[in-house]
Amino acid sequence: MVALRVVVLVEGHSDRVAVQTLARRLGRDLAAEGAEIVPMDGVTNIRAFAARYGPPGLDLPMRGLYDAPQEGYVRRGLAAAGLDVALEPDGLTALGFFGCSADLEDELMRALGTDAVEEVIEAAGEGRSRRLLAGMPAQRDWTREEVLRRFVGSQSGRKARYAELLVDALPVADVPLPLLSVLARV
Repeated sequence: MVALRVVVLVEGHSDRVAVQTLARRLGRDLAAEGAEIVPMDGVTNIRAFAARYGPPGLDLPMRGLYDAPQEGYVRRGLAAAGLDVALEPDGLTALGFFGCSADLEDELMRALGTDAVEEVIEAAGEGRSRRLLAGMPAQRDWTREEVLRRFVGSQSGRKARYAELLVDALPVADVPLPLLSVLARV
């Protein structure tokens, strides 16, 4: 068994799947490298996870991936756990924590583009379900992007399923920077 040498804190299971899928595509075996991707079941739990894996002594380095609108939670949670979180904007990046503009799903969908995301959904056999959602009265005036975001988050397990499918569909050159950056620091 390989000793654990780094922990990557992520907000949820779908984020974990995305990181693991990209690592696999890049020919990396994170477990063999001593890296563990830990979903926190929401960013508000970061203090507890940072305290568990972080100070005192910070024997085990931590990295992280978070939704940029939740940066305040990340800063406060890491600081409360004893990490020195600088006030300058790149303070979290310097610690190995990277923010996704809205969230990771948004980053992946923007990187692929609406047409390609719809093709991934079709190939997964759920095109009809996506079209039914788009045709419902409450969603008829929504943009295609809004429908896709709702579709991906509308069923248990679907976010994780599409995290894998979308990362697999992306050319490596188009992988969102936060996802590439966190892996580069592992």
